[in-house]
Amino acid sequence: MSYAETPAGPGTPPGGLDDALLKVLFAQSAVGLLVLDPQLRLVRANSLVEGVGTEEYIGLRFTEAFRLDDPDGSEQLLKRVLAGEGPVRDHLVRGRLRHIPGDRIFLVSAYRLDGPDGPDGPVLGLLSAVVDVTERERARDRETALAAVRDAVGGSLDVAATCRAFIDALVPGFADLAVIEVVDEVLRGADPPVGPLPPDTPLRRAASGRCEAIERDEVIRGHPVGGTRRLPPRTPYALAAADLRPRLVPLTAETPWLDADPDGSRALAETGAHTLIVVPLTLRGAVLGLVSLYRCGAAEPFDEEDVSLAGTAATRAALAIDNARRYEREHVIASTVQRRLLPQAERHQAAVETAHVLLPGRDSGCWFDTIALSGARTALVVGGVAGEGLQSAIAMGQLRTVIQALAGLDLEPEEVLARLKETADRLAHERAALPPSDSLQGEELRAGCVYGVYDPFTRTCTVARAGHPAPLIVGPDGRAVPLDVPEGAGLFDTDGALFAPATVTLEEGSVLAFCSAELLADERAEERITRTLAHPGRSLQQLGDDIVYALPDDTRSAGAALLLARTGTVSEHRVATWDLAQDRTTPATARLLVRGRLQGWGLDEDTVDSTELIVSELVTNAVRYGTPPLRLRLLLDTTLTCEVHDGSTASPHLRHARTVDEGGRGLFIVSSLAAHWGARHGPDGKVLWTEQDLPAGDTD
Repeated sequence: MSYAETPAGPGTPPGGLDDALLKVLFAQSAVGLLVLDPQLRLVRANSLVEGVGTEEYIGLRFTEAFRLDDPDGSEQLLKRVLAGEGPVRDHLVRGRLRHIPGDRIFLVSAYRLDGPDGPDGPVLGLLSAVVDVTERERARDRETALAAVRDAVGGSLDVAATCRAFIDALVPGFADLAVIEVVDEVLRGADPPVGPLPPDTPLRRAASGRCEAIERDEVIRGHPVGGTRRLPPRTPYALAAADLRPRLVPLTAETPWLDADPDGSRALAETGAHTLIVVPLTLRGAVLGLVSLYRCGAAEPFDEEDVSLAGTAATRAALAIDNARRYEREHVIASTVQRRLLPQAERHQAAVETAHVLLPGRDSGCWFDTIALSGARTALVVGGVAGEGLQSAIAMGQLRTVIQALAGLDLEPEEVLARLKETADRLAHERAALPPSDSLQGEELRAGCVYGVYDPFTRTCTVARAGHPAPLIVGPDGRAVPLDVPEGAGLFDTDGALFAPATVTLEEGSVLAFCSAELLADERAEERITRTLAHPGRSLQQLGDDIVYALPDDTRSAGAALLLARTGTVSEHRVATWDLAQDRTTPATARLLVRGRLQGWGLDEDTVDSTELIVSELVTNAVRYGTPPLRLRLLLDTTLTCEVHDGSTASPHLRHARTVDEGGRGLFIVSSLAAHWGARHGPDGKVLWTEQDLPAGDTD
């Protein structure tokens, strides 16, 4: 039943109720009401439709009165309502009113007005309810922008990535153009200066973005991303950095302070910016940088509510940047410690050429080493302590120092790792005993190591590993050499299983690649590395660089260590070996053999005399206490090495003989004449060895 059909009360003329209802509805409605004819022209409007309820709008089309952003789409929607496809409820449209500046947002509902004949008769027009929800939607946009900042900012420990995320969260939803500048020293991990910011402090543009064609790192004339500037005096930027308060600044051609910043003035003219919010990035009174937000063109100018949001967002960004800065500083310290604890230069080895590549990154616990052993052998080591930061670098230094000391004892690779794991267990117990309040107390320790020894005389390489990948080997012909090394437990694992070594015989010119685990993270890593190493004509440093060039990007950011070694042999002109009889006359024979060879090498008389005495004592000891076979070997390199092998496993020890003792001075004499001495054991006996430093020029 229509209102016209409702029975009229006493004294109410026919149709009077409809007129009364319309009058009250248009006067008392809480929403704006519009009546449109079938041609969508405005017939009537109440006063709540601000700026439209005047006579000058009567007769205008709906899209002309409101100047909508999408007039065609809105008109088609209203026409579908006229065609009987049903009403439209709560449709959001954007547009402008003729006498009110700025964009407006309206919530529109539309209903068809049928004539007396109902849906089958002629259509009288449309009744449209219009609600201006501009402020509500702006508040919602602000909340959305702030939520985007909360979600995006703070998830990275990289200052540049944090700034980039901050800009992406605000553009284009909140600002049309945004720039974030950070104090240059802060980007390198330094403490931010306490406000006010000195006027000559350089700021580096960390990130910028604009809403049109949103291109990352857009270069705005005068201030490209990565460039630095000093804040022009007597500008909102300098004032905000001085008193640490945000600024809302209208921008026009007559704005006086633009003369002090001509580059910025030209950039703003190009973008059509009309309002600016500049907010200092502050944290506990220190200034980390500055945020500049602009709205351009037809966008609604910023207001005080926007300033409040910008301040809240900047606080979030400042906290995230400071966290990233602190991490960056710790990372710099950890990287410095790591570099100081690693070998500072390639070390000369008698029969092995080596090269290394250390990739800086988050992992500050990886290490490598080449250690010269007796008998021209070389120990090749790569290991890593899992984790980032200073504590990982310190643990790495502890393990590396221990493994160097163990290597000097001439232990087999599996024994070295077993002793190293004992040290790791003690370190783990010490950490577990820390007070509960110490952050390290509950931090898990994980580490791995691979240890190999190459012997140039037998051309064998013996390898053992503890929770670490085995080395990759490529022969001189470019083909991969299989090496099946049983994997032992990690250094900090609770598993107490023994380490099992593997030995491989290598051709001269073979290349070994000892890689930290990060270099072998993907399935094709081994194939990629061995294929790169199959170029015998290239230097080891070139091969190492080629391996790095082929790495995935994420591997490079993590950090890694690579140690390459090319095997060789000792020149026969620099080594002399004699098999000796187990006889009392053998020491004298050994002295004659040694003198002749050393003089042939051109060594000075003092070195010859000292070596004669050393060999005499070592051979005498082997004849008296050892068992056959007896072998003497001299090796000339940067030092002079003497080795005496016999079949006994009993090791001599240094004694301090008393004045009246007739013996016990042999090893004491040896230790006095040699720079280093020691004993190593093998399956067929032991070797006593000494090393003597040579005067400059004697090794040429």
